[in-house]
Amino acid sequence: MRGSDYNQSAIFSYVSPEGRIPQDHPLRPIREMCNQALQELSGRFAKMYSRLGRVSIPPEQLLRALLLQVLYTIRSERMLMEQLEYNLLFRWFVGLNVDESVWDRTVFSKNRARLLEADIAQAFFEAVLKPAREKDLLSDEHFTVDGTLLEAWASTKSYQKKEEPPEKGSGSRGEMLLRDTHECKTDPEAQLYRKSAGGAFQLSHMAHVLMENRNGLPVAGKVTEAITSAEWEAAIEMLQTTTKCKGVTVGGDAGYDSVAFVQAARELQVTPHVAQHTKRASAIDGRTTRHAGYQISLKKRKGVEQIFGWLKTVGGMRKLRHRGRGLVQWMFTLALTAYNLVRLRTITLQAAKG
Repeated sequence: MRGSDYNQSAIFSYVSPEGRIPQDHPLRPIREMCNQALQELSGRFAKMYSRLGRVSIPPEQLLRALLLQVLYTIRSERMLMEQLEYNLLFRWFVGLNVDESVWDRTVFSKNRARLLEADIAQAFFEAVLKPAREKDLLSDEHFTVDGTLLEAWASTKSYQKKEEPPEKGSGSRGEMLLRDTHECKTDPEAQLYRKSAGGAFQLSHMAHVLMENRNGLPVAGKVTEAITSAEWEAAIEMLQTTTKCKGVTVGGDAGYDSVAFVQAARELQVTPHVAQHTKRASAIDGRTTRHAGYQISLKKRKGVEQIFGWLKTVGGMRKLRHRGRGLVQWMFTLALTAYNLVRLRTITLQAAKG
């Protein structure tokens, strides 16, 4: 018998989002790990908010919503609010009941700014990695470092002459460079840069990742000015804050084969397992390359490209949606957290299967 196309919207319907989401849905383990990390931050959240005044968006729900934006490559917060309005899966993940109203996008952005001031993204990143570290899923001896360009939310037309350029340039001998006489009017912290000789110049920030080699999880991330020396300086800074034991190695591409980086790494008692440069004299000699571990590091270092590939194709980092290095750093750290959640879900499922 043919069913009746009758609209019954006036009849009450009791919908449980929990019952509508399949038990094997990929977001379930991610939500569980996310909630565990947010529980670790509960005390920190309590210190951020006053006990008086208007009730704000719960920081836990705000962070879960921002994770969805990364995981599902949602271009804007306006579109995120639209999805939360009618997407039952998104409401379940964030923690909104079916009959709860969705926040205004402007209110959402202002509440996110409060988390930015408290550096919650970094704390959330560390809280997600804490159980993985306790389960011995992270290597504390072998790492890989690399950098990439993040295209700024600005047009090259906004790169114009400064009204008051400095008297002395930032070149090696004090000569004037283009970055000394020009700046981006849209995002003053973005720089016109190209990473390879054959590449095109674009307004960019530079992002750096330190990856542990056991399961390919990023354990540190940093956004800097787009200049050549930033790759080496950021790598050393991340190694200083992350490595805490002896016998540490760090892999990298030939761009890290410089005397400055190699010497700085060895001063930290870190052995640089970087690829040797083929067009100039290498700072790495046979004392390093003769060991079998050097070849292993060269193979493992390619895994960091998977992180950058995911961040740019899924995580929305190919073309930035925010201006200012502070906010870009915050969103980059959140994107790394999302990557770790996806990667840890995969590792957990593989371990369960045998």
